[in-house]
Amino acid sequence: MGSRSAVRLADLAQLVRAPAALSVPGDVIAGAAAAGRPLGVRTLGVIGSSVCLYWAGMALNDYADAAVDSVERPDRPVPSGRVPRRTALGVAVGLTAAGLGLAAAAGGRRSLLGAVPLAGLVWAYDLGLKNTSAGAVAMAGARTLDVLGGALVPGPDMASLGEALRRAAVPAALTGVHTGTLMALSRHEIAGAPVRVPATTLAVSAATAVATAVPIARSDAGSAAKGRQSSAAPSALVAQFPAPLRGVAGTAPSIRLRTTVTTAAALAYLGTYGTAQARALREPSAANVRRAVGAGILGLMPLQAALTARGGAPAVAAALGVVHPLARRLARRISPT
Repeated sequence: MGSRSAVRLADLAQLVRAPAALSVPGDVIAGAAAAGRPLGVRTLGVIGSSVCLYWAGMALNDYADAAVDSVERPDRPVPSGRVPRRTALGVAVGLTAAGLGLAAAAGGRRSLLGAVPLAGLVWAYDLGLKNTSAGAVAMAGARTLDVLGGALVPGPDMASLGEALRRAAVPAALTGVHTGTLMALSRHEIAGAPVRVPATTLAVSAATAVATAVPIARSDAGSAAKGRQSSAAPSALVAQFPAPLRGVAGTAPSIRLRTTVTTAAALAYLGTYGTAQARALREPSAANVRRAVGAGILGLMPLQAALTARGGAPAVAAALGVVHPLARRLARRISPT
């Protein structure tokens, strides 16, 4: 009995691509850093919400694609019979409910403003938009909303809704652009890609890395009167970190430290995802395209680290960078694609 239970847990982990969820927390953290939000219990609750919605999307994807996967990817849990199709749907429903519940508990109506449309996009993509021209836009929009969800986390002296969204607009857009390159490549995982596809995505990824590394210059005029502090000088942000992270965050970072960590993380992003795309450019076979997609899913983590450092939290960004090698090791056991 214990053995069968363990196998079932492993099958469910494969169903939801469990290690790939390590790419989710950085979305929320990057948005929170850009908006000057504290990395407290509420932010952790929103991270949990996003992870649940991500896993729900993976389970729903395999439910919706059961017929196609039986031909193209028969080793996946549903077509192989290791996870019944109705179970995949139940997992998707349960995780969606858990994600919305966590968002409501963490941030009330404000966090639900991000979580509800995010859940809607996930379901719309898997059940209808995936194979249409709107599919890539929907998935990029989902990642964009994930970043904005971090900016919407409520807290003391929080910025207005519009101000929070404005501050997080750039990291959200860059994350969405990255996701767009992933979607362009993923359409060619089975039969391989024309050379122009990895050539285009590689160019876009390089531009994304450069845009991420550009330092921000934020004017804080008038913010003292409103009792707020810019994320470009986030001593208030650091002071409100949970105790385990205070030592990691340290004091308000210098511009040099922020720039150094941002640049290093952007280069790490190119070194992983960019290298895989360059390999696919030289030989755009299905295997190389799949490797590029996998590298792009996990390569989102150094991009998130760069955006977090750019937003004013380089030590937290460094902590995010440590997760990337762990995720790559786990991906060797459970594929993120």
